[in-house]
Amino acid sequence: MLEKIKELTKDTAIYGISTIVGRFLGFFLIPFYTNVINTHDFGIYSNIYAYLAFLNIFFIYGMDAAFMKYASLKEDKAEKKKIFSTAYLFVSLTTILLAVTFYLLKIPFSRLMEIPNEYSKLYYYLIFILIFDTLALVPFANLRLERKSGKFTSIKLSNIILNLALNFILVLKYKLGIEAIFLANLIASAFSFIVLTPEIYKLISFKIDKEFLNKLLKFGIPYLPASLAAMVVQVIDRPVVLAMTNESTLGIYQANYKLGVFMMLFVSMFQFAWQPFFLNNAKEKNAKEIFAKVLTLFLLVSSMLWIVLTLFVEDFARFEFLPGKSIIGKDFLSGIAIVPIILLGYLFNGIYYNFQAGIYIEEKTKYFPFVTGAGALINVVVNILLIPILGLIGAALATLASYVVMALGLYLFSQKFYPIKYEYGKVFKILSTITITCILYYYLYYEIGLTFVYKLILLVGFVGSLFVLRVVEKNEIIRLVKMLLRVK
Repeated sequence: MLEKIKELTKDTAIYGISTIVGRFLGFFLIPFYTNVINTHDFGIYSNIYAYLAFLNIFFIYGMDAAFMKYASLKEDKAEKKKIFSTAYLFVSLTTILLAVTFYLLKIPFSRLMEIPNEYSKLYYYLIFILIFDTLALVPFANLRLERKSGKFTSIKLSNIILNLALNFILVLKYKLGIEAIFLANLIASAFSFIVLTPEIYKLISFKIDKEFLNKLLKFGIPYLPASLAAMVVQVIDRPVVLAMTNESTLGIYQANYKLGVFMMLFVSMFQFAWQPFFLNNAKEKNAKEIFAKVLTLFLLVSSMLWIVLTLFVEDFARFEFLPGKSIIGKDFLSGIAIVPIILLGYLFNGIYYNFQAGIYIEEKTKYFPFVTGAGALINVVVNILLIPILGLIGAALATLASYVVMALGLYLFSQKFYPIKYEYGKVFKILSTITITCILYYYLYYEIGLTFVYKLILLVGFVGSLFVLRVVEKNEIIRLVKMLLRVK
């Protein structure tokens, strides 16, 4: 079992290079944006990007996941090539049709997205970004499935470095404001597509196999409403906050939400490695035992990351890298209290990804819409109920509530079709420790003041509790460290 976890750790680490380094480079844009772009324009950018994230899911409609599912079952290269060609050609066709539709319906969609007239050009950038991003998804999925994590990483990193460089050039030299963000994204997305063309050419056969297409659509289409609902969970707070407040408040919310990037990075790199890992190891005799141990290890690592970030993220955000210039612009710092809640939301999102294994293996993707739909509904309802009372904290709690509901819902469905005996005692102890620490954190933050001494006490208390409750044992740490040191 340790060898299998070692394999997952290796892929997670490699994907983490592109995810962590890339996102971290991208994170440097937040100090840049919040110090050169006002809260009003940052709110407009945040709202449009929420719709972009939603439309990305709509354009791919689960075909990348369907491709990975059925290609992983084929040993014959010709069969894999046939599946790739079918998925890629059909996605290309629907992408063109959708792009043309959005182009022709510019006026109503621009109004829906609340794009001001002076920023109408951003709508066209949005369409072309969607085209290039969508056409790259199946090739990227193929790289993951073939465990070409090095190539995957290099392309992703190059994309983000190019995007980062163009942002600085277009904002500082050409004074393009938030238009620069979209133009830089478009150029970087086009670059990734061009770099992937040799991979595409190598696998494409310019023929759609109807039998495979039916299978792909049968698996992927139920994934669409589920993915859309999952994206609603991630982005619905932006338009709701905008509708219930204003652009400046949304800008403040989004800037602080971005500080959750460090937990998102860990969850993302785990997800990239986890999906091909459980598909390729589903037939192992001790597969369920491995999957159970993975959840415990994920929770242990993510909880440690959560406590460190929760306690010290404000110090990081307020750090002045230049006189009068902090990591997060001073006009945006009033929303810093939402960050621990957002971090916890991403942690539960990672738990949700853990529970996906059984649904994928047993081909029960038709249940995804029920789970993510419930999460989306909870998100909207809690946002509407709590924003008037708690402001931005209410919006953050809505995100956390939706991820908790999704994780619980997927657990119930997954256990029904693919029961796994998780290490429930350890899972409960970790989550209980997080809950108690979170309550103490906000009590100190609002009632007494969170000094460095209190932060140190909370940190020591959290880590100590994991040892006292025997969540972490000396022998397991030694074995895990030895295994990680041998990862090559």
